[in-house]
Amino acid sequence: MSHQPPVSCIPNTTFGPKMSKAKKVIEEAREINNPEIDLVDKGISNLEEVPGLFNLANITRLSLSHNKIQTVPAALAHLMNLEILNFANNHIEELPVSLSSLPKLRILNVSLNRLNGLPRGFGAFPVLEILDLTYNNLSEKTLPGNFCMMESLRALYLGDNDLEYLPLEIGNLKNLQILSLRENDLIEVPRELGQLSRLRELHLQANRLIVLPPEIGSLDLASNKSVLRLEGNAWIPPIEDQINLGPSHVLDYLRSETYRVLYSRHMSAKPPPQPLTVDKSKKASRARS
Repeated sequence: MSHQPPVSCIPNTTFGPKMSKAKKVIEEAREINNPEIDLVDKGISNLEEVPGLFNLANITRLSLSHNKIQTVPAALAHLMNLEILNFANNHIEELPVSLSSLPKLRILNVSLNRLNGLPRGFGAFPVLEILDLTYNNLSEKTLPGNFCMMESLRALYLGDNDLEYLPLEIGNLKNLQILSLRENDLIEVPRELGQLSRLRELHLQANRLIVLPPEIGSLDLASNKSVLRLEGNAWIPPIEDQINLGPSHVLDYLRSETYRVLYSRHMSAKPPPQPLTVDKSKKASRARS
């Protein structure tokens, strides 16, 4: 007598239960007119699978972190009241041009994704204050021409990318208070950084820097509320010595006539860049879906 395996009534889909959770979140939000949608860690791989999401015109905060989203549909721009959008830790490879037309967006987090570039016109956000692009595959070749036109920006996180240089236009970000560029491939930074008079945090650790432009010395990065991180670079010995003494010593030295002469000589000599020491081929952001 053969025994048949029990018949299961549960549909055999990989995202059925989780997607029903997402659907439930949307339905509840619609019922109570909730402006904040939390779809964190719901197993979502495609936003088209979340019925009714783009019809919730009133929402101001949308959290979609820790999913498996690969594509961001252009229809997201229909959510005209969005102020906070979080896509951290997904599989996104590109963003739609329409995203920068969101008129009220203040905070955009696309960290821990697989972005190889940004769309043309990306810098057109009218009121964006915080932009987190940490841990992607961005280089200076893939930043759009208007990237540094976001004058409302207060914090820019670009750590763990592939930048060797920064656009000279970075000096246009007049309201910037935090700039994180740690763990890139930076060979040098431009003098225009010295124009960011409101900057209170500058993270340059773990790059390929040898010298800093003297203009950095004019920034207010030595107070108790300021942060200047420079470790993990191949600094010339005089800068390394000052780093060991503290930020105020570094800034004083950068302002000195001795250093201005040394910097000028160094830039004229055009020494070869420091070799790459980190193999980034194993980064999660390089993985193929």
